[in-house]
Amino acid sequence: MSEVVVTDANFEEEVLKYQGPVMVDFWATWCGPCRMLAPVIEELAKEYAGKVKVCKLNTDEGPDISSKYRITSIPTVIFFKNGQVVAQTVGLQSKAALQEKLDSLL
Repeated sequence: MSEVVVTDANFEEEVLKYQGPVMVDFWATWCGPCRMLAPVIEELAKEYAGKVKVCKLNTDEGPDISSKYRITSIPTVIFFKNGQVVAQTVGLQSKAALQEKLDSLL
């Protein structure tokens, strides 16, 4: 797995303090669309290695961060740059749509 697993405990260090673009996939094991998106996220993590940090946060295991970012539907993907939210998608997205967002951060 090329993605970094983030939790309430390490979110600030891994995402907010990171200087550069970060994509965070908010997901859960019971979520069908999340499971469909998982291989796409993994591909993107490999393709953008060294350019974008790709993280996954299980909403069941990270309730504080999920609440802070008002995650009400999953999958939700939030794009950060230098600790600031710059874009967000909700629901199952195509690889091309996510690539477009990532490319805009570079």
